[in-house]
Amino acid sequence: MTYSNRRPRNKEMSFMPQRSCSRKSWGIVLFYLVVISFYNPTDSGAVEFDESNFDATIAHSELVFVNFYADWCRFSNLLAPIFDEAADKISGVFPDKTKVTLGRVDSDKHSSISSRYKISKYPTLKLIRNGVPVKKEYRGGRTPEAFLEYIVKQMENPIHEFHHLREVLSIDETKRIFIGYMTSNTSRTYDTYRRVAMNLKDDCAFYVGFGEASRTMHPPDVDILAFRPDRTTSVELDETFKGNSENFDEVLTWIQTKCVPLVREITFENAEELTEEGLPFMILFHNPDDKDSIRRYNQVVHEQLMGEKHAITFLTADGKRFAHPLHHLGKSEKDLPLIAIDSFRHMYLFPDASQMDIPGKLKNFIADLHSGKLHREFHYGPDPNSDPSNDLLTQPKGTSPPESTFKKLAPSSNRYTLLKDEF
Repeated sequence: MTYSNRRPRNKEMSFMPQRSCSRKSWGIVLFYLVVISFYNPTDSGAVEFDESNFDATIAHSELVFVNFYADWCRFSNLLAPIFDEAADKISGVFPDKTKVTLGRVDSDKHSSISSRYKISKYPTLKLIRNGVPVKKEYRGGRTPEAFLEYIVKQMENPIHEFHHLREVLSIDETKRIFIGYMTSNTSRTYDTYRRVAMNLKDDCAFYVGFGEASRTMHPPDVDILAFRPDRTTSVELDETFKGNSENFDEVLTWIQTKCVPLVREITFENAEELTEEGLPFMILFHNPDDKDSIRRYNQVVHEQLMGEKHAITFLTADGKRFAHPLHHLGKSEKDLPLIAIDSFRHMYLFPDASQMDIPGKLKNFIADLHSGKLHREFHYGPDPNSDPSNDLLTQPKGTSPPESTFKKLAPSSNRYTLLKDEF
């Protein structure tokens, strides 16, 4: 059976389960396979991607929504007619293929494409903006109407226009923002800025002023892009882009570097995305109103730990919202602020957050994680040959570190369907 041999969609198929297949459901699957075999759409708006057209499409379309499927997967088969209908609806709203394209990839036949995006469960729905994949998989409703609503939302212009410079002064100071001071909305710089903002609108805020609204902020006929960090907790400075403002890759690289800070806040909304990066977490747990500890932590990371950014993810967390990890460490809200490492196997508590500013303390803490010293000392007590003044852990010999709590927020390996080797 091929992807094109599908059954007609009906209302009962509007809901797509997002959990693993059950071996007890094969009777239902056989029924679906019989019905699906009579469906053969020839006018679907979804593009069948392969190695000959995939790269060209994502290079020339602002938004590409891809359904990675497998013919042996029943959930892929259930989604197929729904996705085809959605493609037709979306093509009606966005007929220009350089704006929006919906397509599908047979992950068995074209594994070179699916492996590029680390696809291991089916169906996986992936959004690609201006050639760059969005980190989060699509996890919304599985109806043509839900897909259309999602795409319309994605195509909204994320840039807020201001009409007087005084409006800039009232922009939320807790956000990382980018401001364009431009001559008009027809300039190539603005089009580049808009496309980059589309890619990063989930991470930062974007503003622009045209003509008289920003005339005093830039020379005549010259467009300016500026960055302003979070005023409350960041230690970074304002910065103006100095590259080619019409070059998409240059502007994207600069804004992406500024937009995603070295120290990020973990929330229940972004925890899954952060775990997918695969690096251990070093987390400052703090009271919601404790801006001073966050600023100190940022300062230490920027001044002492820049060399560790490829080996660990630096985070802050609201200690009230993330009370469970604190309890897991034997601590509570009254003990805040606290610093801990979650290796996705175990959690390790830094003994005294007030010492975070002491040169080398947090760096040694990270080094002891990677050397295995933290784990050894939890099991066997302090190393006998180490300097006691440098020992970070004081747990009794033979104890075990608490298990990771944040690994439970990682994506399920079987959220959608069976993996192929489980079939």
